[in-house]
Amino acid sequence: MTAQLIDGKKISQERLQLVSAAVAKRLESGLRAPCLAVVLVGDNPASAVYVRNKKSACQKCGIRSLSYELPASTSQEDLLKLIDELNANAEVDGILV
Repeated sequence: MTAQLIDGKKISQERLQLVSAAVAKRLESGLRAPCLAVVLVGDNPASAVYVRNKKSACQKCGIRSLSYELPASTSQEDLLKLIDELNANAEVDGILV
């Protein structure tokens, strides 16, 4: 089996273009833009970078993003309450915790 070099950046750009086109098509047909809610608990630097990249990708594609940055002291009860609220929100299509 011959090794195959995969250009991850190129594939990522192609995927972003496909998603952007799909979002534009939704908007043209009168539908709202998809929405991703991002919940970050605490101040983990790696998580912050990951979340920042997701927000950037959403912005590039025309996807709406909501951001909730909670302190590390947030109780599980409060976190679950927020998730329940986001689940009940018809404008939110996905939740990243």
